Amino acid sequence: MKTFETEIEISATAETVWQVLVQQVPAEPVAFGILRLDGKIAKGAKIKLWSEVSPKRAFSLKVDVFDPPRQMVWRGGMPLGLFTGRRAFLIEPSQNGCRFRMREVFSGPMAGMITKSIPDLTPSFEKFARTLKLKAEQR
Repeated sequence: MKTFETEIEISATAETVWQVLVQQVPAEPVAFGILRLDGKIAKGAKIKLWSEVSPKRAFSLKVDVFDPPRQMVWRGGMPLGLFTGRRAFLIEPSQNGCRFRMREVFSGPMAGMITKSIPDLTPSFEKFARTLKLKAEQR
């Protein structure tokens, strides 16, 4: 399984970070490294995302987990679980606010072959986390 992740300490409440995550990311996707995001982020919703990492490709995703203000998971991939990407957004209280973690895991029988063509998502993840921190701390 190929995995990418980042984490950052944010001097804001989990509720504030959650609001930025579900409201400001769709309103200002480019600031977060997303070229476009179609659809409303909600439990069971289907969204479509275009990223800076792969600008010509739209990723169809489903919001599998929506547990405010702690956790959200987006899932996408191929039918029959041949290839699946699961991106988890986790917000945990900490001494000075909260800790935000974002992790994406690719799995399935075709993952080994497909992940060879996936670029390093770490810089994109770090940009997302830094922007989330900035926006949440400005509120």
